[in-house]
Amino acid sequence: RALLYTEMVTAKAVIHGDRERLIGFDALEHPVALQLGGSDPVELAQCAGIAAEWGYDEVNLNCGCPSDRVQSGAFGACLMREPQLVADCMQAMREAAPIPATVKCRLGVDDQDPRAALFALVEACAQTGVTTFIVHARKAWLKGLSPKENRDIPPLDYELVYELKRARPDLTISLNGGIASLDAAAAHLAHVDGVMLGRAAYHEPALLGQVDRRFFGAGGEVGPFAALDAYRPYMQAQLAAGTPLAHMTRHMLGLMHGLPGARAFRR
Repeated sequence: RALLYTEMVTAKAVIHGDRERLIGFDALEHPVALQLGGSDPVELAQCAGIAAEWGYDEVNLNCGCPSDRVQSGAFGACLMREPQLVADCMQAMREAAPIPATVKCRLGVDDQDPRAALFALVEACAQTGVTTFIVHARKAWLKGLSPKENRDIPPLDYELVYELKRARPDLTISLNGGIASLDAAAAHLAHVDGVMLGRAAYHEPALLGQVDRRFFGAGGEVGPFAALDAYRPYMQAQLAAGTPLAHMTRHMLGLMHGLPGARAFRR
């Protein structure tokens, strides 16, 4: 039941690139959202239509990525400075596809006032009919910090995201940033509608095997060995199609996290 997100894929790549390689996915991954990087409403509308054609459950605009490459392309976190442009993009995406169009953002960038920046972006997008926002509860420092440092150094302000939810109870607000366990996720869910796990889910994927039972009351837990068994037919099919083994095994390195023999498994 957990909603999965792709890596951020640029709009131009979706339009002009190898779509099977960039945005192809397996039916087992539903529900799944395509996360886009871009700032051109026409291009993003085209991508939203493509996402719907490919069977995605949601299309998401990234307004939070702080990498240099993203800044040079005038999208990602620097869009926090341009709420009306983001709203125009979201309106175009909503009009182009029947699936939900959502926003992932930061609290602001550089010297912006976090409350003013966050509330302005959300308000502008909400006026176009966007109802779901995923908020990484940190500012992004575009000058002076690397993308890696931007994931850790700017202080977290969960309370501001809680405040946004209290101010806009009509919107679906999810929280992201620094959430390392399902216990922490459960605590945040007393204040917001959803929680996004990034590095925690990637470095310790066995967490995901507990989500359906714990948060949705559905099914039992799936342990790492059961997950490996379930993954094997997918891997066999992908190998037969020519996918290199390392493209799949590198995502499994954290699967046995905390278990005896985990280091040998990684090797």
